[in-house]
Amino acid sequence: MMKKIYILIFCLATLTMSAQTSSNTCTDAFNATHITGEGTFTVVAIDGSEAPTPICSSGGSIVAANGEWYAYTPTGDFEVTISSDLVVNGDGDTRIQIYNGTCNALNCVTGDDDSGTYTGTNTNSRLSVVTFTATGGETYYIAWDNRWLSTGFDFELTENAASALSFTYQSTGISGTTRAVVDMNNDFLDDIVSVVSVSQDAIFVYDINIQHQQANGSFTNTNYVIGAPYSSSWSLAAGDYNADGYNDLVFGNGSGVNVVKAGANGASYSLETSNTVPFTQRTNFVDIDGDNDLDIFVCHDIAPNVYFVNDNNTLTYYQSGDGETNNPITGDGLGEFASGGNYGSVWIDYDNDRDLDMFLAKCGGSEDRRKNQLFKNNGNGDYTEVAQAAGLADIIQTWSGAWGDFDNDGDMDCFIGGYNGVAHKMMRNNGSGGNYTFTDITASTGLSAFTNTGVDNSPADFNNDGYIDIFSNGNILLNNGDMTFTPIIVGMPDTGGIGDLNNDGSLDVATPTPSARIYLNDGNSYNWIKINTIGVQSNLNGIGARVELNTTGIGTQIRDVRSGEGFRYMSSLTTHFGLGLDSTINSITVYWPSGVIDIINSPSINQTLNITEGQTLSTKPILDEALTLYPNPTARLLNIRTSLNLENTTYTIFDMKGRRIYNSELKSKTIDVSELSTGTYFLQIMENGLLRTQKFIKE
Repeated sequence: MMKKIYILIFCLATLTMSAQTSSNTCTDAFNATHITGEGTFTVVAIDGSEAPTPICSSGGSIVAANGEWYAYTPTGDFEVTISSDLVVNGDGDTRIQIYNGTCNALNCVTGDDDSGTYTGTNTNSRLSVVTFTATGGETYYIAWDNRWLSTGFDFELTENAASALSFTYQSTGISGTTRAVVDMNNDFLDDIVSVVSVSQDAIFVYDINIQHQQANGSFTNTNYVIGAPYSSSWSLAAGDYNADGYNDLVFGNGSGVNVVKAGANGASYSLETSNTVPFTQRTNFVDIDGDNDLDIFVCHDIAPNVYFVNDNNTLTYYQSGDGETNNPITGDGLGEFASGGNYGSVWIDYDNDRDLDMFLAKCGGSEDRRKNQLFKNNGNGDYTEVAQAAGLADIIQTWSGAWGDFDNDGDMDCFIGGYNGVAHKMMRNNGSGGNYTFTDITASTGLSAFTNTGVDNSPADFNNDGYIDIFSNGNILLNNGDMTFTPIIVGMPDTGGIGDLNNDGSLDVATPTPSARIYLNDGNSYNWIKINTIGVQSNLNGIGARVELNTTGIGTQIRDVRSGEGFRYMSSLTTHFGLGLDSTINSITVYWPSGVIDIINSPSINQTLNITEGQTLSTKPILDEALTLYPNPTARLLNIRTSLNLENTTYTIFDMKGRRIYNSELKSKTIDVSELSTGTYFLQIMENGLLRTQKFIKE
């Protein structure tokens, strides 16, 4: 009886594969029975009347004489591999193209000529292997041609779950409260920072523990005595404010805030300053006043926000709207509501003008107190509160917002995380054409059904598919690549800091709850790249830089280098990009806070790339004859005459010392420079990957 069952299964499998025969043309394949799952298939001979075109594979564009076609319609989303690289085909020579679209309008998905490994009697393999991400229900065309041989062969189609994501956790054995995943010893490996309470003279003070990641994937564990007066019960941030190559820390609780400075060579830490005023919530290191060094921002729960302004490595404490004549922050300030309500600050470039603005998540009390705010950076410490005009003045109980370009269209969108049962919101950036306002698209994203709420929401591409996911209170909302999200709520880490804790290109999480653990991402076969931004004119970490990456398959991805995501935690300052199945990078562009622009062409994938500010030739300004400014000198309006395409570009104005004075998006060929002081300046525009610079005089 058992033997009969096996025979029946074999016959059914044979029937299934034989039903999927090749067709002579694309249209015949569409009308024939489609492949819908895995299997091994036989091409009897390549003699079909329609040769595949266009040619998607590399290594030549010559169209063959004949082709054989199959239609493949998967039942779900899969990572699909199609391969003639089988031992039975060892002496063969194949070429494959994969298309989507319609037979009269085919689009290249991928293609291959000689990526196999089986050589047969050949010196090198001439067989073909392609891998691509297939969407359930969409039809793909598998086309083989006789560019090299017309004889038959077998090929195999396999399906793997797309966007697979899982973690394996291990205990760290640390008794303190884990608050950061960030490089602390300048070796470009993410470390784990915890704050440890110590009883001293009948009161508690706070030291730090750092687990330094080693090249072999292990950690060394060191305690540093600090004696800071305040715990990190609400948040911690890291950044190198004094440019000595080692990150400093800011953390606090409801009674005050500490600034902890790294000592020489990062071998010790000491309390630099503390303040009893702020009821500390979210903290950030950021260049608030635009002078190219790092300041410190602190959300204040019960009064206007506070900040430490850095002047030549000396920190001076101010409160927003305090009326101090030396306070460098002007305009609408940075959160001046009398009773506070300031919970989660995140510094992002929402309007693509190459400086950092600030979104302020608010919570608790009256409607005015808990209305979210958005502060537009006008340059040199001047800010305008624009949440109402932008569509982000939500009266919502939230502690943090996760900002990222979730749809890869070149601007930052915002996931506003609900708290205590309040619904989440996804706000899409309308971009330049919509004056960088936001539209509520929650209903179309699938997030309405996700009801788990809490205080921490952060962006990260956990499955390396090139689309930013959302880490939301112990759940990961997987970005499906079409601005819809699938929540993974089983076996995920709790809240924590995000970074690469085993240097394998996949993002991990270090968390203090339910116990001190590292959740290591099990990873997948997708490609990736990590980038360390090393400032020269700008701050050393490049905090505030915009990093833009372009690949042919995914398109353009953007990241802002930020200190402090979500509510409690500090995540890595190493910029991480998933590349999916894209195997080459066209370019990486870094827009530095100083105004310098670096362009790296065709870097290798699956590596950590260190980019130093000003390292490429594109940053050297040359006066450009293609750019004419008039009248010159001018008292108010500066006109641009050029044949260059300046659509969707950003301009920067520098003084004679090379300091950035102003930058904004170029919306017309006229710039108002009336507020500039009398003197000589440079106008700089990037066009088609090249910097164009011209000098002008302000009367």
